[in-house]
Amino acid sequence: MHTYKWLAIETSSDMLSLAIASTQGDASEVWAHTSQGGAKSSQLVLPEIVRLMDEAQIRFADLTAVVFGRGPGSFTGLRTACSVAQGLAFGAGIF
Repeated sequence: MHTYKWLAIETSSDMLSLAIASTQGDASEVWAHTSQGGAKSSQLVLPEIVRLMDEAQIRFADLTAVVFGRGPGSFTGLRTACSVAQGLAFGAGIF
């Protein structure tokens, strides 16, 4: 039975949206966060990811994927989500 734990990041709009999905067989759980983001997304995204992962009781090393919204949207927001996803995936050993 496979277990998957995904972190999803969306920062390309005025809202900061994050989600963690954990599936094991037919069972799944989702934790989500949405807040006003916009220009502050780059300041808020990492602390909110840490808070959401604490809530889900998932460690970065447990992640099997980190995904992000690829647009359309704010160019700076897209770069923020891409760089955060890339950095976290590299740090967690997800290639």
